[in-house]
Amino acid sequence: MAGDEYRFEGRIAGFGTTSGVRLVVGMWQRSPLGSFTDVFLEEAGGHRILVAPSQDVADFVSSTYTFDETRIMPVHTTRVTGGLHVVAGAELDVTITIGPLTPLGRLLRAVPGFLATRPAWLRLIDPLAAVLVPGVHTAGSAGNGRTEFYGVTALRAITAVSGCWNAADLGSLARLDPPVSFGFGSAPPEPQLADVVTTIRERPQP
Repeated sequence: MAGDEYRFEGRIAGFGTTSGVRLVVGMWQRSPLGSFTDVFLEEAGGHRILVAPSQDVADFVSSTYTFDETRIMPVHTTRVTGGLHVVAGAELDVTITIGPLTPLGRLLRAVPGFLATRPAWLRLIDPLAAVLVPGVHTAGSAGNGRTEFYGVTALRAITAVSGCWNAADLGSLARLDPPVSFGFGSAPPEPQLADVVTTIRERPQP
């Protein structure tokens, strides 16, 4: 019996900060769980936190990725001049300034849309992706026997961030270094906003 397949369409912002806090913000316009924003956050000491807007989102995400703690609270993303504003409860408030397409982002725009997000293609190019952008994978094994595919169709530079986490200043923008460790791969070390389709496949049942 074939396993289930879940498709998430949206954007992922990955960046570090001079405070040592590293963040991966998922902003999903279309998904089996509806439209939502979630935050993967790794503190300077390595403590990994999922911030999710609902129990359903928390359950699905935490069964696919690995965290030390989950916090459920309202999470909202709004467009502001020059970028995005992300707020999670009273704990996270961050403004992300978005720049132009990166050179790789322009190259990705040339890949036909029907191909760019297809799992077979993403499995094929995974070794090349890992060489072009260290730490990044387009296909791999996720939690609970799931397989995950990242189809990126555009990349824009993140040029600045400002805000706070747990009432402490995040500082300024930094590379995503060391890489985050929520799953089989990390977001790129250079701060970027990716337009992405994520496909998650369950293990086929006998």
